[in-house]
Amino acid sequence: MRAFLFPGQGSQSVGMGAALAEASQAARDTFGEVDEALGQNLARLMREGPEDELKLTENAQPAIMAHALAVFRVLTKEGGVSLDKAANFVAGHSLGEYSALCAAGSFDLATTATLLKLRGRAMQAAVPVGVGAMAALLGADLELAQKIADAAAKGEVCTVANDNDPSQVVISGHKGAIDRAIELAKEMGAKRALPLPVSAPFHCPLMQPAADAMAEALGKTVIEPPHVPLYANVTAAAVADPAEIERLLVEQVTGMVRWRESIANMFAAGVDEYVELGGKVLGPMVKRIAPDAKVTSVVTIEDIEAIAKELA
Repeated sequence: MRAFLFPGQGSQSVGMGAALAEASQAARDTFGEVDEALGQNLARLMREGPEDELKLTENAQPAIMAHALAVFRVLTKEGGVSLDKAANFVAGHSLGEYSALCAAGSFDLATTATLLKLRGRAMQAAVPVGVGAMAALLGADLELAQKIADAAAKGEVCTVANDNDPSQVVISGHKGAIDRAIELAKEMGAKRALPLPVSAPFHCPLMQPAADAMAEALGKTVIEPPHVPLYANVTAAAVADPAEIERLLVEQVTGMVRWRESIANMFAAGVDEYVELGGKVLGPMVKRIAPDAKVTSVVTIEDIEAIAKELA
């Protein structure tokens, strides 16, 4: 069995998708559709930067999705690969869930871009710059990360945001609490604690205003049943019911990304092949969670041609 995976924030870089757009009409069309839906030249920002503008959450989120969907469309439209024949499940890391649902037919591309632009803006606006922070705890599992977060909180928000793999957990919350967690981490048993270069504390209760904004937007959006089920971040379980998908996308804004459990549960259910579309971030995580899994990262036209031969 096979799952298609879609990356989350942090996988953006200036130049992303440029070579693919030169090589493929399907990629050019994808970037053009996103630009039209957003009323901005996002494709140029992705191609040329500046990096600090691309890194802004409201730009990074639709850009990462556009890149992943460009890769997906080249694979399906030009590579002759059909999603429902090639994959049993889709999954995405944080904003990657929207990319996964777009690929699976729950949202069209324009809707996905618009939702992610809104999500990025709402997440940025939820907490004033400098009030929140995030940190990666390396050499820490979920249990240890939770203990560090609890010890550092001291009445402020400090919680696990991403359970990425057995050796990497991300915490999120008030800056003071995250700073304390970084100080405590090593003496409590983590290998290292690194502050993350993010503009807001994602996936923690401070994001509630953004969750409210997404609840309103998703409430007005038609969600079609996906062609293959989604393994949801919030539950680490498969979901295909549109009403349930809507609820989980809202919960996901403040909830923990249970990536390690999602992959472990998929692998236990017989999914032994994983194809990451538009990034090289999730693949290494998958190998740390399920060392026996086969993992392929698909970014370039050459990557797409190689995997298309395998899957078609």
